[in-house]
Amino acid sequence: MVLRTVDLGERRARLAARHRISPAHRAPDAVEAAKSMVCLHGTDPATVYLSAWSRVDDFSVAELDDALYTDRTLVKHLAMRRTVFVFPRAALPAAQAGASSRVAAAQRRSVIKDVERAGLHQDGAQWLDEATVEVLDALAGGREATSSELRSEIPILDASIDYGIGKSWGGKVPFAPRVMTVLSASGEVVRASNNGPWRISRPNWARTAAWLGEEVEARSEAEGLRDLVEMWLRAFGPGTEADIKWWLGSTFRGVRAALTELAAVEVDLDGRTGYLLPDDLDPAPAVEPWGALLPSLDPTTMGWFEREWYLGPYKQQLFDTNGNAGPTAWWDGRIVGTWWQDDDGAVRLHMLEDAGKDAEAFLTDEAARLDQWLGSVRVMPRFPSPLAKTLASR
Repeated sequence: MVLRTVDLGERRARLAARHRISPAHRAPDAVEAAKSMVCLHGTDPATVYLSAWSRVDDFSVAELDDALYTDRTLVKHLAMRRTVFVFPRAALPAAQAGASSRVAAAQRRSVIKDVERAGLHQDGAQWLDEATVEVLDALAGGREATSSELRSEIPILDASIDYGIGKSWGGKVPFAPRVMTVLSASGEVVRASNNGPWRISRPNWARTAAWLGEEVEARSEAEGLRDLVEMWLRAFGPGTEADIKWWLGSTFRGVRAALTELAAVEVDLDGRTGYLLPDDLDPAPAVEPWGALLPSLDPTTMGWFEREWYLGPYKQQLFDTNGNAGPTAWWDGRIVGTWWQDDDGAVRLHMLEDAGKDAEAFLTDEAARLDQWLGSVRVMPRFPSPLAKTLASR
């Protein structure tokens, strides 16, 4: 059987339109921007806002704040790869069943093991169950509270385990944040309102059902995986099994089962086998040359495991050793540079190659647009890339 070929030009055209980063394809609002990406990366709180800025014309912080904290059409949730994402509310059932519950189970096992190792309780599961009940009781009636408040009120949470004993880098790891990780991944609690400015995460915790006004619909793990794979293929496809497995933090077995259920179609990606949904096989229309400035950890930059087709030779400069991407400058479907803020907070562009006069002119204008939007706000990436560190030290 001869596979349909999806060449680099078509992959980049799909990316431009479906990720809403081509100026001609920007989203009408932050919720639609998140939906177009399945979800936005939320580990670094500033990333959510800058990713929306890149995809929505005339975007404002208040727009995203309203979606997160007033309308609650977007929700911060711990999911794939034990990472915080901002999901459209409708995607929560799939995220919970297909990713979060698996993360919760792994984190629960880890906490139980360390509770027993620290000598807090001979039955770590019983200790964690008691802590869970007390946290949920403390958040009853729609109450919101910070981790510090919960720790001060609930004696069982005021515990820690020693690590690196005898080492200069040793210390104590408190159990309270780890309990909240288990509860959030389990879907019991959610990051509710924020006590800091938009670029800093200082969340209050609330019961998920109270914050959303309803329970998250229960689905099986297989159903959740299938739905997440379908959403990923619509946003990021075509991609390989390795791409999907990495993004999900799942297994090849689970990915293959989902692809089979979806009747996904094999396509040729320059000698690699990729997949598209059966109703998404038509060639993507060409897109006019475009550029974009994306923040660190943006879901486009982080969307695939096999990134050479858009990252080129710049992995060591733009990704740290843990695989976290720094800010990037894109031209016509590939990364050609980076951006950063200098000591005065001004946005600066740094090209990694000569992408042509049109590219440099467009990206320079984008840097000026971002500089105007940020105003006096200084954004400090939580995971600066090696190149970002070099530029900041100049």
